[in-house]
Amino acid sequence: MKNKLLVAFAAGALVLTGCSTGSDTSSGTSSEDTGDTSAGTTSAADMRIDVVTHGAPGDSFWDVVKSGAEQSGDDLGVELQYNSDPDPGAQSTLIDNAVADGTDGLVVSMANPDGLEASIKAAVEAGVPVITINSGIDDWQDFGAITHVGQSETIAGEAAGEQLNDAGVSNVICVIQEAGNVALEERCSAAADTFDGDMENLQADNTDLQASQATIQSKLEDDSIDGLLTLGGDMSGAAVQAVAESGRDIAVGTFDVNADVAKNVLEGKLLFAIDQQPYVQGYLGVTGIYLKVLNGNDVGGGQPVYSGPAIITEDNAEDVLKFAENGTR
Repeated sequence: MKNKLLVAFAAGALVLTGCSTGSDTSSGTSSEDTGDTSAGTTSAADMRIDVVTHGAPGDSFWDVVKSGAEQSGDDLGVELQYNSDPDPGAQSTLIDNAVADGTDGLVVSMANPDGLEASIKAAVEAGVPVITINSGIDDWQDFGAITHVGQSETIAGEAAGEQLNDAGVSNVICVIQEAGNVALEERCSAAADTFDGDMENLQADNTDLQASQATIQSKLEDDSIDGLLTLGGDMSGAAVQAVAESGRDIAVGTFDVNADVAKNVLEGKLLFAIDQQPYVQGYLGVTGIYLKVLNGNDVGGGQPVYSGPAIITEDNAEDVLKFAENGTR
């Protein structure tokens, strides 16, 4: 049912595109304005949508979100602006700037809701529709957003805990790669609640994977630790390398997927990956704003739109790998 709803969501936008633009283009704008829309404010050719995330430069996860957003912009024939900054103050400034520049809609990730609250509420007050993606599932309604596209971190964390139970491990380190990211903290908390053994959080830095590997490797000097849970694809690579350097038999699972993650699952270096499908988040976030601006649709029916979790294991990693190598998983 979930997949059918997502297909219908995207298909409806593409049907509307066919009604509101004169021809398909690959440049992000349509070639022809055919007149008024139901909202009476814009056409696809005139529409600008801004995506503002907390992604750090070089983070492969956010490259996939960006690819999904850009593909949606191309498919719908709108102008798309993508900007990101992991600092909540700087991210708020990006949101404020987009509103001041006349954006027609915002797609925003909220790793630090408190830091973004004023800017998002100001955008909504100014009449700019907002959809949150990735992080922010507990706050989007209070901030006035249309919906949230992402996964329930509680459900995803519980799934990770069950996978660790199946692996038979008893003492696990949960590696948090972004300080202050409430979604990551929720993953560890939900995994710990479901996991039958002991779980301890470890702070690392996704912008310095070499230092993070050393931090993890130092922790593995404790012989009682027999499992690692990382919360991002890039960090999982550091964990796999730390385990290899330690010479110990440590079970490693992760959240999020990229090509290296899929390969490591296939090769048995990772037990599993919890995939929130970031391409879907970028694509449907932009699509939802398009539908609101051009047709007055409030997608989600007052509920979040779930992009995951999907569980990647050795059984299905090969199928996922071909998409990950294309930059869409």
